[in-house]
Amino acid sequence: MSHKVTLIPGDGIGPEVSQATVRILEATGVKFEWESFAVGADAFEKHGEYIPKEVIESIERTHVGLKGPVTTPVGGGFSSINVALRQKFELYANFRPIRNLPHIPTRYPDVDLIIVRENTESLYSGLEHEVVPGVVESLKIITEKASTRIAKFAFEYARKNQRKKIHAIHKANIMKLSDGLFLRCCRTVAKGFPEITYGEHIVDNTCMQLVMNPYQYDMLVMENLYGDIISDLCAAFVGGLGFVPSANLGDHCAIFEAVHGSAPDIAGKNIANPTALLRSGLLMLRHLGEFDASTQIRNALEKVYRHPEKLTKDIPGGQAGTSQFADAVIEEMEKAKTASV
Repeated sequence: MSHKVTLIPGDGIGPEVSQATVRILEATGVKFEWESFAVGADAFEKHGEYIPKEVIESIERTHVGLKGPVTTPVGGGFSSINVALRQKFELYANFRPIRNLPHIPTRYPDVDLIIVRENTESLYSGLEHEVVPGVVESLKIITEKASTRIAKFAFEYARKNQRKKIHAIHKANIMKLSDGLFLRCCRTVAKGFPEITYGEHIVDNTCMQLVMNPYQYDMLVMENLYGDIISDLCAAFVGGLGFVPSANLGDHCAIFEAVHGSAPDIAGKNIANPTALLRSGLLMLRHLGEFDASTQIRNALEKVYRHPEKLTKDIPGGQAGTSQFADAVIEEMEKAKTASV
């Protein structure tokens, strides 16, 4: 069986980490048919569109995308490609597991958190307009449909994967209508999952509690903007955005992506770390039902991380380039295959 996947390499370091990730994924023996496209500034230069219609048509056809980092201009320019794709395909659930890798120095070992973020509405949607010169209004839209849907996603995942506790994160003490609606939806859904402990924490207190003791949490579910902030905060527990995967999931499509920046200052130097996109690729393999291949890469990746000299130079002791890091992971995979024969 061959899996058709839309590949968006991205810009900056995106093409390098994407190439390394594709090589490792293919080394499992799983067959892929990649449909590769540019988006963002590169696409606009060639096609006059930031998201060419061919990209949309490809995702509609494959239902699965793997996406490298894409530069989003700050304070001007085109809107976020990530947000546009999430909204276009109603990828309502952003799923980020936060787990440590060997040899990455952090304050917190053995972190095991899952962040579930509503992905389509709230302030992060970027619905803004200028009321009069000097006055800008941003709209925070919260709906019962989206809030219930993301709560069901979180609780169903918890039940299926033996997670024991979910906290809904909010600011309903101030935004009593919008965040109040989100909480009411979470409470209603929680009643159908009595085996899962349900709690609620205010978002600012949650940030403090996470920094003091992340082990008190198991799964966190929240609206869009809070999820953007807290998921990055939690990435710091395991070394930063360069080590965490991300999945954007809907009923009909899924896009798996690295959430770190495009780092144009190191592009083309063969020094970028592909771990975040590779771990996103592992989520993609599981989504495709290729559980053995996902486990195969995960085990090899963890073995490589126990040998600092095989890691990229952003990690203490690292001596490898992007392509050499990929070679090391593939070598560990081949050793495991040989040992099992």
